[in-house]
This record gives sequence, structure tokens and C-alpha cells, in this order.
Amino acid sequence: MNKRNPGSSIKRYGKVFPTMHLSGPENMALDVILLEKIRKDLNLSFALRFYKWEGYWISIGRNQKGIPKNWLNLVNSKKIQIVRRPTGGNAVLHGGGLTYALIWSSPPRKKKEAYYLASNWLVNGFFNLGVPLKFGNQLCNPNKINCFGTSTLADLVDIDGNKRIGSAQLWREGHLMQHGEILLDPPKDLWMEIFNSKAPNPAALSIPRDGLDELLKKACMSSWPDILWKEEELNQEVTKEIQTRSLEYLLPPITFDDLSNQM
Repeated sequence: MNKRNPGSSIKRYGKVFPTMHLSGPENMALDVILLEKIRKDLNLSFALRFYKWEGYWISIGRNQKGIPKNWLNLVNSKKIQIVRRPTGGNAVLHGGGLTYALIWSSPPRKKKEAYYLASNWLVNGFFNLGVPLKFGNQLCNPNKINCFGTSTLADLVDIDGNKRIGSAQLWREGHLMQHGEILLDPPKDLWMEIFNSKAPNPAALSIPRDGLDELLKKACMSSWPDILWKEEELNQEVTKEIQTRSLEYLLPPITFDDLSNQM
């Protein structure tokens, strides 16, 4: 149960962490660790971080049962690595983009409203860069292995219908962790090898590749102006916990099902 008191006179605050480059399991572990931290700190309303990945990673949803056989060859040739997300959804290729995680202590309980409010700061941030985005309206298709092959209410698309941001959520006792991939410059050849389809178009040149995280941090903080936002580094305790918890997101032995007909 969420025990926070919205009427309390205690100032609510949010933490903003520096952008980091970590491995797939480390990134997934840290997102969940921050969700658990916000459950314990009654005055902490938000935590926000942006991150990149060490090399090319595919993150698969927690409910995905099999992956294509050709991915095994890509893993063995060290072109990609694979990690399982704590959230649902389909496979996402991370590389050439920017990933975000927003942890929120008291989101709306209705899924559609929660996605809207937890994503609207991204809409505002990209609008300020001259790139209008809107929410997708397609139904989730479990037969699509590629996350960016479908645009649901959890996703943001540009005026040409290109999916720019795909997001997913994890809930714990009324607290929310939403993370997602901001597609910037998807690797064309690797995308074709993985998904057997043409890569999405690169993001508009008006979107800076360097410094985008800082611009979006400002957009997020502006969306909740009553929150006292604080820049914070990860402490040694959290750093050690990341190493331990990252083992939870290493893939167990996988059955590489041939899903080529679903791609």
C-alpha cells in the first residue's frame, strides 16, 4: 500500500542521476533497485536517469518465451548480447539510441493515464526540439518479436508515423518504474540481421545526439515544478548492489525457437 501523504508539509523531492554506460544486466538491475528505493523513502517522489549500453544489446520482455535461432550466431560472433527485462513487451535493440528510466512513487492507478503522465514530459521535450510526438494507437501484437514493429498507447510516434520511443512499465505496490528506448540512429545492417526488416529512419537532425539527456532532464523537471529536484551520484552501496542483482537478468539457457515467420 502506498503510505505517502499528499497533504504532508514535508517537501517532496526527486533524484536525477548522471548518464551512465553499463552492461545490459547492470542497467536492468539499477532500474529495479531505484524502484525499490523509492518504495522505502516516503519523501522521494521521483527518480530519473538516462543511460547507454556497453556495446549492442537486445533486451527481451519478461514474458518472451523464445528467440530466433539466428540470434545465437550473432551472440557467438559477439555482434550482440541479450538481456531479459523486468518489464513486458517485445525485443528492443539498444545501440545508437538513448534509454531512460522514470521511477514514480504515486502514479495514477489506471494504466492509460499512467502511461500518458509518465510520458508527457518526453512529448514536451521533443516538441521543444521541433519534433511533435503523439501516442500510438495500435493493439499490442504478441506475434511481433520486434518492439518497434508496433506502436501502442505506451509508445510515441512522430508526424510521419515512425515510432520514436517505446516504453514499458513495472509496478510494485502502487509504485511505478517506466523505462524505454529513444530511437536515434538505429544500425541499419545489424537491424536487418536481427529483425529481417528495414531499420526505422534516423531521428531528425534537430534532435541533438550529444546533450539530449540534459535537455530531457529539464523537460521532466519542468513537468513537476513542485518537486525539489536533486542531482545525485550512485553511492558505493548501490554500486555493489548492482553487481549482485545484475545476475538476476542474465539469461538462463535458451531454446532458440525459429520465429522467422513472426518477424
